[in-house]
Amino acid sequence: MRDMFKLFIVIVIFSVISGGVLAAVRDATKDRIEYQQLVFVKGPAINLIMEGCTNNPVQDRFKLEDQGKERDFFVGEFNGKKDVVAFETYGKGFGGDIGVITAINTETDKIVGVAVTTHSETPGVGARAKTDPDFRKQFNDQPITDVFKVKADGGQIDALSGATISSRGVSAAVVQAGEIYKRLKDELKKKMQASQG
Repeated sequence: MRDMFKLFIVIVIFSVISGGVLAAVRDATKDRIEYQQLVFVKGPAINLIMEGCTNNPVQDRFKLEDQGKERDFFVGEFNGKKDVVAFETYGKGFGGDIGVITAINTETDKIVGVAVTTHSETPGVGARAKTDPDFRKQFNDQPITDVFKVKADGGQIDALSGATISSRGVSAAVVQAGEIYKRLKDELKKKMQASQG
């Protein structure tokens, strides 16, 4: 019985030490992992849809709380005004979640651009949601308050050939971006005005 108790104590001590080490490693690498995702995953999509901005939207960003979740918002400056904001949302694709960055002009409430960040879609089919510029451009200059659907569902978006589910996922992510934008518009504009100058 005494040996069992000793074994139990050893296991508990080992578990506490292991848990502490893992937590320390997670805390030590959290910022670096976030930076890597910004530069190599989100950064290219943001730079694609904010082409021509005079600032670095990846560096010029802020966080806001939205329904218990902290979100990153990336600010784009055009013609001397910081009036474009971009952020990531997700839609359900054929192979899993599709990450989509949507950029919105806060003066006109219109979409500046849409780009896919992450996906698990079929190469050459659903993966074209990320690479096909004609598909992405359908969202440009549309009011963010619109409900985006593919034409097969009675909407205005031409689905990618053979990739209707992926196209629905991107559309759903843009609709989600519109909902978040409506909830946070006033806060977003205040933060962007504060960073002006």
